[in-house]
Amino acid sequence: MLGVFLLQSQSGPSGGKAAPPRPAKAVSKKRDEDASTDVGEGADEWTAAKTLVKPPDQLELTEAELKEEFTRVLTANNPHAPQNIVRYSFKERAYKPIGYVDQTAIHFSLNGNLILKDSDEGRRQSMRSAVSEKASLETSAVISEETEIKDEEGTEDTQAAGEEEAEEAGAAEEAEAAEAEEPPPPRVKEQKLANQFNFIERASKTLNNPLRERACQSEPTPCKNFSATANQWEIYDAYVEELQKMEKSKEKEKTKAQIAKKEEKKKGRKLTSLESQSDDITKISKAAKIMERMVNQNIFDDIAQDFKYFEDASDEYRDQRGTLLPLWKFQYDKTKRLAVTAISWNPKYKDLFAVGYGSYDFMKQSHGMLLLYTMKNPSFPEYVFSSESGIMCLDIHNDHPYLVAVGFYDGNVAIYNLKKATSQPSYKSSAKSGKHTDPVWQVKWQKDDMDNNLNFFSVSSDGRIVSWTLVKNELVHTDVIKLSAEGTTMQGPEGLQLQTLGCGTSFDFHKKIDYLFLVGTEEGKIYKCSKCYSSQFLDVFEAHHMAVDSVSWNPYHLKVFISCSSDWTVKIWDHTVKTPMFIYDLHSAVGDVAWSPYSSTVFAAVTTDGKAHVFDLSINKYEALCTQIVVAKKKNKITHIQFNPVYPVVIVGDERGHITCLKLSPNLRKMPKVRTTEAPNFSRSLHASSLSCLLCAMLKTASLSSRMSGMSDPCLCSCQSKKAQLAPGQEQGVVERRFALCGIIAGEKATFLQCSRQTQKLCRGSYVSQSSHLF
Repeated sequence: MLGVFLLQSQSGPSGGKAAPPRPAKAVSKKRDEDASTDVGEGADEWTAAKTLVKPPDQLELTEAELKEEFTRVLTANNPHAPQNIVRYSFKERAYKPIGYVDQTAIHFSLNGNLILKDSDEGRRQSMRSAVSEKASLETSAVISEETEIKDEEGTEDTQAAGEEEAEEAGAAEEAEAAEAEEPPPPRVKEQKLANQFNFIERASKTLNNPLRERACQSEPTPCKNFSATANQWEIYDAYVEELQKMEKSKEKEKTKAQIAKKEEKKKGRKLTSLESQSDDITKISKAAKIMERMVNQNIFDDIAQDFKYFEDASDEYRDQRGTLLPLWKFQYDKTKRLAVTAISWNPKYKDLFAVGYGSYDFMKQSHGMLLLYTMKNPSFPEYVFSSESGIMCLDIHNDHPYLVAVGFYDGNVAIYNLKKATSQPSYKSSAKSGKHTDPVWQVKWQKDDMDNNLNFFSVSSDGRIVSWTLVKNELVHTDVIKLSAEGTTMQGPEGLQLQTLGCGTSFDFHKKIDYLFLVGTEEGKIYKCSKCYSSQFLDVFEAHHMAVDSVSWNPYHLKVFISCSSDWTVKIWDHTVKTPMFIYDLHSAVGDVAWSPYSSTVFAAVTTDGKAHVFDLSINKYEALCTQIVVAKKKNKITHIQFNPVYPVVIVGDERGHITCLKLSPNLRKMPKVRTTEAPNFSRSLHASSLSCLLCAMLKTASLSSRMSGMSDPCLCSCQSKKAQLAPGQEQGVVERRFALCGIIAGEKATFLQCSRQTQKLCRGSYVSQSSHLF
């Protein structure tokens, strides 16, 4: 509420202050009174002009200044109210000032003592007032009786005064006594108003119906005893009769079908439009798909030629470095606002891959989609499935490539069957069947159980690793292990110790040892677990400082695995050693890492700054052979990368729902050479031996450097810098002499593959035996 006052300054007797004007009538009246009165003493003083007394600090204002108006606005705002209060906004993730401040100022407050009549205290006070009124009535009656007695005594003493006076006094006394004896008027009871808010609890009991027994009795079914002996001829005759009946029934069905066809021809019945349309669509669907692929092949003919024939000849002059050649870009209109959360190649059809769409931002969760693309048709997906919750992970079964296991943001898991034409999952978990309470970050198919039931595992932020088995068209869950965070016990009620669960973010199962698997957590730790032990871990690795985004076993070496994290690092481990073998700092958060299927020493990683990094440990142990920007940096991040199992291509997914296919240059896909006379299984052992020898060399180099520097514990190789731990002269002299047999030199170009087979045997016999406790 605002008030506006107009203050007008006028000249008055006080100088600066304005005096209010007097009415004319009052002035004339006063003059008449002054004229009528006699002039006495002091008339001169009264008539004399009064002198104005001004204070010393009085301002001398002109007429214009005196007539100037000043506007003052009164507001109801509290001047003492704070104006700098801020609150944290969870929506914008920042502290924001509060626009509205309470301006109310309380100057006086008083607690009242009114009590409701219907309350308990009100009833007590009303009863007390009724008792006090009754007591006052009784006392007034006693006083009236005493006055009557005194009046009678007074009349007896004054009988001699006269009969008339006595009669009059007696009449007066009788009137007073009659008035005193009259009962008080009855009190009118106050009508009590019904209180609609005064509820009273009442209970009622219903009668139980008496139980009655009802039964029925039927007559026993008639029975008849039959006995006979059966020989081979009777059994043969029974079978012949059954066959004859079946043949007769088939002949009847044939005759009925022929009759129906004849009737249809006679009537000339035609198929309805819907039936004919569905039949036509099924007939031409395959042909239309082939035509669509042919048209796309003509449109993207240059890309198809690059995919099949192009080899970058400039790799010979790049000092063993390589490049990534962009090929196709897969996108779908309905997935523009969704991020690529999972990628998986089909194990049977090498050109087909599945992509899961969702969102990593918990504030922007919406629907999800599952798409399957093929490199033969980059313009449109082969299969499209939509879901209510975002898809966070997926995996395709090795033996049944038409089954896709999917994990959702709401904690559910599901199985999609590509053979069925429905858009809904064939099997899905629920709260009743034991779904996760947090998002499912990864799912993995495993071998079928003892009863040949399909089986897959899932890991979630709720700390549970669950095994899902498909039994009788239902998903049955079994908790394999619960991740317990160390040092996070809380004091519960009555002295109970409550232990908080860890948050699983990724996991991977060993390629050969079926029961062994690794689990990455949000705290940065990696747990080595077993399916046989659900209460404890086999080992714990203090791997990263932030969440482990991906962990993966090497497909060739049985003891090596790789991990990446948001702390900008990629680390390579031996699961028998507690410290990492290699550490790579990629200067940005790492979203995903993957081993190549063609070499044990090649892997690729993607970072949030839009770059893809490809490493080959056999060529360069210290830095990537290729670091290339794949997507634009502006508001876009790469989330996942996967190698094709057969072709020299990788696919990369980003936060805008785009899939980019890239071809590896020849320097990025070098494979160890295998002689034609050697056994085919030797190729796998050659991959494993190359990586084993490389790790052994790194361990030996680190141990030598630690001895020369006087350290007791050998530190492993950190590949953040290009220089080795030893000085250049020491490295050239000591390491070359120590490993001259196997050709391992502490440089970037010498590998175990350069040795002859005899020197490899010598090296394995002497050197690997010394490091047997590590492998």
